[in-house]
Amino acid sequence: MAPVVVGLLPRSVATCVSAQRYARLCWGLSRRPAFAVSTRLKSTPAAALVEENTTVDASPHDNNKRDSLDLTFCDHEAAFKSKTTGEVLRALLVFKLCGVEYLVKNNEQLLKLGRTILGNKLFVALMKATFYGHFVAGEDQIKIQPTLERLHSFGVKSILDYSVEEDISSETAERREMELHQSVGSRYKPLPTSCESKAEGSNVLERYTPQRKFADRRYQVSGARTYFYVNEAQCEKNMETFINCMDAVSDATKGTGFAAIKMTALGRPQVLMQLSEVIYRTRQYFTQVTGESGPMMFSDINTDVFEKRFREENIHTDNPAIREWLDNMTYDTKGLIHLFSWSGLIDANILLSDLFRVPNLNTGQMEPIISALTTEEEEMFKNMMRRLHTIFRYARERDVRVMVDAEQTYFQPAISRLTLEMMKKYNQEKAIVFNTYQCYLKETLNNLSLDLEQSYRQKFFFGAKLVRGAYMEQERARADELGYEDPVNPSYEATTQMYHDCLEECLRRIKFNKSFGDTQKIAIMIASHNEDTVGYTVNKMQDYGIHPQDRVICFGQLLGMCDHISLPLGQAGYSVYKYVPYGPVNEVLPYLSRRATENGSILIKLEKEKQLLKRELWRRITHGQMFYKPKGNYIPVGARPH
Repeated sequence: MAPVVVGLLPRSVATCVSAQRYARLCWGLSRRPAFAVSTRLKSTPAAALVEENTTVDASPHDNNKRDSLDLTFCDHEAAFKSKTTGEVLRALLVFKLCGVEYLVKNNEQLLKLGRTILGNKLFVALMKATFYGHFVAGEDQIKIQPTLERLHSFGVKSILDYSVEEDISSETAERREMELHQSVGSRYKPLPTSCESKAEGSNVLERYTPQRKFADRRYQVSGARTYFYVNEAQCEKNMETFINCMDAVSDATKGTGFAAIKMTALGRPQVLMQLSEVIYRTRQYFTQVTGESGPMMFSDINTDVFEKRFREENIHTDNPAIREWLDNMTYDTKGLIHLFSWSGLIDANILLSDLFRVPNLNTGQMEPIISALTTEEEEMFKNMMRRLHTIFRYARERDVRVMVDAEQTYFQPAISRLTLEMMKKYNQEKAIVFNTYQCYLKETLNNLSLDLEQSYRQKFFFGAKLVRGAYMEQERARADELGYEDPVNPSYEATTQMYHDCLEECLRRIKFNKSFGDTQKIAIMIASHNEDTVGYTVNKMQDYGIHPQDRVICFGQLLGMCDHISLPLGQAGYSVYKYVPYGPVNEVLPYLSRRATENGSILIKLEKEKQLLKRELWRRITHGQMFYKPKGNYIPVGARPH
C-alpha cells in the first residue's frame, strides 16, 4: 500500500495497515495480502479495502446472532469484547514483556528464580496476574469452566489440553532416550532385497535410528510439548489424563469440543520409529517388485503383478506362507491400498515381527523388514494400541473429537498410518479422530492426498488439522547432521504455498462430496495464527460454495494469542476454536516458558495485537467503559445453547 494512501486513512486504521505492511515485508510475504482475493475486493480502493466487511450467509433456520467480519482483522472492539478492562491491561503487559529479549532468552531461569525468592504463594499469585492468567485457563476441570463458558458465549469453542509437562534436564532426557534404544540398535540385519544404493540407503535409514545429539527431542523446539518415556505405568497415567480431558470437553461444550493427544505419550516412542522405518522399507520393496516409483495407492497395481514377478524369480506362489502373504494385502477394485493388513495389526493379536515379513526375491523365503523385537517390546506395542482404542472408544461415547498431534518425521509415518487406521474404525458415523499435517514438510500434500483417497475408497469420515509445523529447526539440523535430504520446504513462501495447496485439495474433495449431498464426510481445521492464511481460507470457502453452516471447515488459535482473529470469526458465524491449556501453576511452567519464547520470536505479529489492545483500552477510557463486563449472546456453529 502506498504511503500517500495510508496518510489519507484515519489514524487508527493507518496504524493497523502500516503494521500489516511491515509484517509482510519482514516475513517475506507477497505485497498483496492473501485475503484480497474475493472478486468484490480486487478493484477496491485501499481505503475501502480496510473498511470492507464480509457477512456470513446463515442457513434458513439459523437465528443466532451474527456480526459482519472485517478481513483486515483490525476491529479492536470485536476482538476484545470478551475481555474485561483488567484483562486487556494484562494482555498488554504480557505482550510487552514478551518483547524484552533478555526476559525471553532467560525465561526458564527467571521463572525458577522468582519462585525461589518470592516463595510459592506469592509466585503463584504473580503468575496468575500475568503469564499464567493470560495463557492458561485454570488449574483443573472445575476452575476452567468460566473461561470455556465465556468463550462459548462469544461464539468460540474449545480444544482442551492438560498442559502439565515434566521439567527434566537435557542430560536426563538424553540418557532416557539412549537407554531405550540400546536394546534395538544391533539386532537388525538389512534385507538383501533393498533397491536403494548403499550410500542412499545408509543415509536415509539413519533417519530412523537413535542419535545422541538429538536424544533430547526438545532440541530447537519451542512450539510443541515433548513426552519422554518413563515406563508403562506413566503411559497409563497419560491415558487417564487424556480421558479426563475428554470428560471436561464433553461437560463444557456439549459435543462441539476437541481434546488433543500425542501418540508418544501412550507408549514407547522407539516402536513408532521402527514402524516408520518399516513404512519406508515397504515402499522400497514395492518399487523393487513392481517397478513403480509412485504412491502405491495411485498405481493401479493388484496381486497379479506380484505373482508374475515372483514366478519370474522362481518363487512358488503356492507356498502356503507366500500365498497367505498375498491374500492378506489390503486392496479394493481399484487396486492395492497397503502391502500389509494394518487393520489386522490394530485389531488382532498379530505380532509386529509376524506381520512385517516379505518374500525375499533372492531366496524366496519370508524375511522380516522390521528390527527384531523382544517379547517385552511386542507387549509394549499392544499396550499402546490398547490405550489408543480406549481413548477413541471413550471419545465416541462422549461425542468428543480427538486430534492426534504431529511429531518429528522419524515418528510421523507410523503416527499417521495408525491414526488413519483408527479413523477407519471410529469415523464410521462422524469424524471423531483427526490427523495433523505439517505444511512445512515437502511431502505433506502427497501424504494428505493419499489419506483422502484412502478415506474415500474405504468409506470413512476424514478429519485433519493443517498446521505450519513445530519441528522445522530440529528437522533441518538432524538432516544436515546425518546426511539425508532436508524434509523441510526451502522457504516461508513455499510453506505458505504448501498450506494453500493442501487447503484447496481438501476444498475440492469437500465440493465433490457436496455435489452428492455428502458434505460432512471431510472435516478440516485451519490451525493458524496467520491473518493472510485465515483470510485466504474464508475467500476460498466462498469460491467453492462452502458455507460456515456446512460445519466442514473450522479455525483454531491458542488461548491468549490472536484474539483479533478468533473472536471476530466466531462472532461472524464461522466455526472457531481456542486451544485451551490448563493445569496447576507450578506444573505448567515449561508450557509458559515455551509460550514466552514463541511470542518473542513473532514480535511483528505481536506489535499489531498490542496496537489493537491499546486502541481498545483508549476506546473504553473515552467512552466511559472502564468497568465493562463481558456478556456474550453468541452461539457457536453447531453448538446447543447452554
